[in-house]
Amino acid sequence: MTREQFINHVEGCQRALRRFLTALCCGDSQLAEDIAQESLIKAYLSCEGFREDARFTTWIYRIAYNTFVTHKRSARPTEELDQAHTAMAPEGADSSFEYQELHAALDGLPPKERTAVLLFYMDSYSTKEIAEITDTSEAAVRQHLSRGRNHLRNILSTYQ
Repeated sequence: MTREQFINHVEGCQRALRRFLTALCCGDSQLAEDIAQESLIKAYLSCEGFREDARFTTWIYRIAYNTFVTHKRSARPTEELDQAHTAMAPEGADSSFEYQELHAALDGLPPKERTAVLLFYMDSYSTKEIAEITDTSEAAVRQHLSRGRNHLRNILSTYQ
């Protein structure tokens, strides 16, 4: 793949990739941006490994997902989840608090469930494509989706 081809592919999918990573990082846009940049660098450095028969977006999402997982394994938690759940948006707050409850609920999901839910519902990937991105079976993806929906339903019901 040439540099120009890589740039064209990235321009076509980077907005969706950044949105996915922001949701995967539970609204932490700075962390998502860092992971996106690291993922794009990794992809560029290994673009000769891209198979033309594969979809570029699936390939780049897999790199981003693996970068996210690596980061989560090495990161140390800095804030208790209970503290995040009790934080409420003040009256007249700007739109940055619009999805606060959803991000907090997504943060309560295990990473595999969160990834499956986000890729399926936010980016409309099929279970087969999600299995390729996450390097799992389609049955495992369906199980992560089912469990993720149930967990989200239970978590979000506490906000009502």
